[in-house]
Amino acid sequence: MNDRKIGLIGTGIMGEPMGRNLIKAGFELSVFTRTKSKADGLLAEGAHWGDSPADVASRAEILISIVSDSPDVEAVYLGRDGICERLRTGTLCIDMSTVSPDMARTVDQAVRERGGGFLDAPVSGGGNGAKAGTLSIMVGGAAENVERARPVFEAVGKSVVHCGPVGHGQLTKLCNQILCGLNLLAVSEAMVFAKQVGLDPEVMLKAVSTGAAGSWALDNLGSRMLQRDFAPMFMIDLQQKDLKIALDTARHGPIPLPGTSLVHQLLAANQAAGEGRLGTQALLKTLERLASLE
Repeated sequence: MNDRKIGLIGTGIMGEPMGRNLIKAGFELSVFTRTKSKADGLLAEGAHWGDSPADVASRAEILISIVSDSPDVEAVYLGRDGICERLRTGTLCIDMSTVSPDMARTVDQAVRERGGGFLDAPVSGGGNGAKAGTLSIMVGGAAENVERARPVFEAVGKSVVHCGPVGHGQLTKLCNQILCGLNLLAVSEAMVFAKQVGLDPEVMLKAVSTGAAGSWALDNLGSRMLQRDFAPMFMIDLQQKDLKIALDTARHGPIPLPGTSLVHQLLAANQAAGEGRLGTQALLKTLERLASLE
C-alpha cells in the first residue's frame, strides 16, 4: 500500500474543505455523506462517490470519518453498511469527529478485530481552519499509526500532537472545548460590560487585544460580535454537544467543572431561543437579554 487512496466519510462544514485539501495534496479521494449534494463540490474536483461507508472502506488505504456525534460514529463504523463490514486488513481508520472517549475505544476495538488500525484525531480551528488547512489535530493511538497518518494530517492541519493512546485525542479535545467555552463567555461579558458603561466596543477590543487579555476568541469572535455576524464558525448545537461530553466525562471523576457548567447553561438559553444553529459568538445575545440590552 502507498496510502494514496483516502476514504472520507462526512462532507459538512469541516469535512468538505478537508477533502478539498486532500485532493490538492494529490491524494485519490472517495467520499460518502448522508446528503449526496453536500459532496457535489468534491465530486466535481475529482473525488469518487461511494454508495455507503462500507463501499468507501472497501477501496481505501486510509479512511477518515468526520461526523457530528457519538451515535453517528457508531453507525458509520458498526451499523448496517458501515465501515467494519468491508474493512480491508491493514486499513488505517482515523476518526476526526469530536465524540466520547468511550466511543473512540469501542470503535478502536472493532477495527482492530477486523485487522485494521485506528486513531482518534479530533480537530480544532473551525471552518476557516479547515479551509486554510491549518487545523490543530489532537491524536490518540499507537505511535506507528500516527506516523503513517502524518502525510494526511499535514494536508489538512498545521499542528499534529500525539496525546497518548486511543481516547486521549478526545480527552484533549474536551480540554480544548472547556477553554473555548470559558474564553467565549469572557469575550461576551466584556462586550456587554463595555456597552453598559458607555464604551465604544470597537475601541475597547482594539485596546485590550494586544495585551494580556488577547486571545483567539477575542480576535475572531469579538470582531464578529461587533458586526452582529452570528453565522457559524462553529455552531452552538455542536459546542453544546461537546460540553455535554466533557461534563459527562467529568462526572466519572468526580471532577468539578463549574465554569463549563455555567457556559453550558447559558448556551442552552440560546438554544431555547431558537439560536442553536448560530455561531457560538451568539452567546452575546443571551448576555444582552440578561442585561436588558437587546
